[in-house]
Amino acid sequence: MNDTDMELNDWITAVNDAVWGYVLVAALVGCGLWFTWRTDFVQFRMVGEMLRLLTSSAVDTVGSQVKQKKAAGRRRHISSFQAFAVSVATRVGTGNLAGVATAIAVGGPGAVFWMWMIALLGAATAFVESTLAQLFKQRHRDSFIGGPAYYIQRGLHQRWMAVLFAVLITCQFGLSNNSIQANTICGAMQEALGWSPLWVGVVLAAIGLFIVFGGIHRIAHVSAVLVPTMAIGYMVLAVVVVVMNVELIPHVLKVIVTSAFGMEQVAGGGLGATIMNGVKRGLFSNEAGEGSAPNVAATATVSHPVNQGLIQALGVFTDTLLVCSCTAFIILVSGLYDVPELNGIALTQAALQSEVGAAGPVFVAVAIFLFAFSSIIGNYYYGEANVRFITSSARVMTVYRVFSAGVMVMFGAMASFELVWNIVDFFMALLTACNLTAILLLGRYVFRLLDDYRQQKRQGIADPVFHRSLLPELEDELEGWGE
Repeated sequence: MNDTDMELNDWITAVNDAVWGYVLVAALVGCGLWFTWRTDFVQFRMVGEMLRLLTSSAVDTVGSQVKQKKAAGRRRHISSFQAFAVSVATRVGTGNLAGVATAIAVGGPGAVFWMWMIALLGAATAFVESTLAQLFKQRHRDSFIGGPAYYIQRGLHQRWMAVLFAVLITCQFGLSNNSIQANTICGAMQEALGWSPLWVGVVLAAIGLFIVFGGIHRIAHVSAVLVPTMAIGYMVLAVVVVVMNVELIPHVLKVIVTSAFGMEQVAGGGLGATIMNGVKRGLFSNEAGEGSAPNVAATATVSHPVNQGLIQALGVFTDTLLVCSCTAFIILVSGLYDVPELNGIALTQAALQSEVGAAGPVFVAVAIFLFAFSSIIGNYYYGEANVRFITSSARVMTVYRVFSAGVMVMFGAMASFELVWNIVDFFMALLTACNLTAILLLGRYVFRLLDDYRQQKRQGIADPVFHRSLLPELEDELEGWGE
């Protein structure tokens, strides 16, 4: 790291410590508790409905694509499953492999416990923000479009706040987040295969640019294939490692819990670092409350806004309770988490190597390529939706595409590990604060929608349908819905 990088990194670190100094942590936990209570524990009580909606949408996706191809000139639709896949594609990435490792290396094994807690509470927050995105979505050229910028403008009527969010999410996901994906891919490839970060970055940028210039439909189709494949493959490997070390699992769970609440951490002043890193890396991984997933949740064609809210809540569980836990168990079983020289993706690779041999680092390199690359193209779309919110200029969009999938990927490939993570934490804090403020003010609409959905289910309606007359005060703002 050169002197300029060190100065920038030190400044961003100081700001991050101040912003993340329990203020945003308290806000995330507080919002999670409030939404959990007001939705009557929706993330727990409606898990069965979440699974039903997701599986039925996945089955219908292939058939609907065939029908849409035959129906020339008609609006092409993004299925609920495709929207779920794109959002999981951005969630399941470096946060699951490198982010978890970083949380454990810095905050200790107890950070895993706090990642679980923020996911359990955050699922309710994810439900609220994605339901709002569906409610306030707008018709676009060949699909729907929406997200926090749209529900802030149409629900709160605060254009300045909507533009602020659009700028922040573009900086976070479309730009800085893509740099961290590239940084992790390049680090994994260099560790496992000795490949130059420069040339890996060039290849990544070239492939990314090809895909992002294809639009949301190409992104959705690619993600629908990559995400299930890579997630299942990684979890199968983790299960194999756990089975090989099944006698250690009780010890691992004990270490996680005692580290999360242990007096040693309290006495040493380390409990704060444990909680902080668990919450930060949990948020980076599952994105609940950050305002990212709602951008793609809005693109889905569903019969009721609550449908996609439930499916997106399930995405939080998929990301943190399944995929992040896989990485955590691999690292903790290996016993390498307290080696000072190991951090980020290098720690995950070393842990796997200790369990499955020389093939471990190579497997992680391939997995992180799929994880992070799908995140790059999904992150790009989050930025695109918000750039379009600010301006319809084709020239601006072209510049954004080049910077998102090209310039920032190359920056991430060459920048230091510490710098890219600090930049991401900085924008993540600002973005989350803006979105949490909005959904707290608009949450009352979600509570009414959820009541309507549950009432229709009690009446025996398998697939509830939303009618704008349910919210007469908003009828003029709900152009994405029929009568």
